[in-house]
Amino acid sequence: MRNRHRRIQIDSAVRIIFQAVSYLSVIALIAMLGFVFYQGIRPFTAPTADQIQIVPEHIPQLTVNGRMYENRRSFIDIPMDAEGITIEFEHQGEHLVVNAGIDPSGDTWEEIITFPPELHQYITSPEAYMYTIILPSAVAGLEQRIHIQIPEPRQQVSAFLLGSEWRPVYRKLYGILPMIAATLLTTAGAVLLGVPLALLSSVLIAEFLGRRSASLVRSAVDLLAGIPSVVYGFFGLMMLVPLIQRIFGSSSGSSLLAAVAVLSVMILPTVISITVTSLKAVPAAYREASLALGATPLQTAWRVVFPAARSGITASVILGTARAVGETMAVMLVAGNSPQFPSSLTDSVRTMTATIALEMGYSSGRHNELLFSIGIILFVIIIALNAIIMKLKTNMQEVS
Repeated sequence: MRNRHRRIQIDSAVRIIFQAVSYLSVIALIAMLGFVFYQGIRPFTAPTADQIQIVPEHIPQLTVNGRMYENRRSFIDIPMDAEGITIEFEHQGEHLVVNAGIDPSGDTWEEIITFPPELHQYITSPEAYMYTIILPSAVAGLEQRIHIQIPEPRQQVSAFLLGSEWRPVYRKLYGILPMIAATLLTTAGAVLLGVPLALLSSVLIAEFLGRRSASLVRSAVDLLAGIPSVVYGFFGLMMLVPLIQRIFGSSSGSSLLAAVAVLSVMILPTVISITVTSLKAVPAAYREASLALGATPLQTAWRVVFPAARSGITASVILGTARAVGETMAVMLVAGNSPQFPSSLTDSVRTMTATIALEMGYSSGRHNELLFSIGIILFVIIIALNAIIMKLKTNMQEVS
């Protein structure tokens, strides 16, 4: 009796622990999605800042719009509705005054701040939405500099989705259409190349191979599923890329074709595994009835068993497509990673997942937020694929 009571207590404790872990997992998932969506939607709702920001360099003391700063290393904020910017400081024993006008209604970022003509020779623009005033010094590297950062406006959704240039660091251009096209092309190519091979292999394994041979082949397929993505990518980089370069005479074998070839192999285990399971789930009575009517085993496989398993086969194809859409490392190693529209199979491309992986480590500000936006687009694509799966399964069940 005492042991039974102890087992009940242990079962209750374990159940509570599992429930707590489940709740925490759900909370963590919701928090993660909330963070991703907040970061990804923010660029389309607000500018990067509400004020113009000034950073002095090698200027121990300066006055900005009547306020003095000493040894300032952080931003000095200037309201966008200010009449202008007046900066006073000492340079080589002389008292200099730098005046600039502010026009928040300017059509381009170059028109927001205007400088007097005598300052133009000292002004550079190392990147969009930034001016740097450089004053010469007797010692190289100790030039006095004033960096003026203009806030980037709200990002337009159309410019983001339909823009053809991705230059986030210097020109602040955030068009991802070439990467969307590359993602869709690599996925479509992998599906067109890999799915027929996977379906043929599945029918062979499920309908024609003996039990021992089928078990051996399925073990090999399962082994393919366990190989890390980076291994596929490394194999493609060392073997496939040089082969494409020699065959087509291209400057680099890293291309759309290489990405399609690697992805087509990577989706095989997913499609084959689910398709074989679906084919084997078809009742044996279907096969027996078909053979009894005089059909050959090949006709039975393709005209009876295969259509009967169409729900599972459709799910396998869509899951394989989702696998291709979300692949990162292998594609990044063989595709070349140039954000451009491909004009041929040997052109270098960059997918959306590769962009996130390549640039997340050094991105900041608007650039970083728009990488989360790319992640949201991928998330929506995967959700759409899952919705298609559920819809197709429902339709198949209604028909059957």
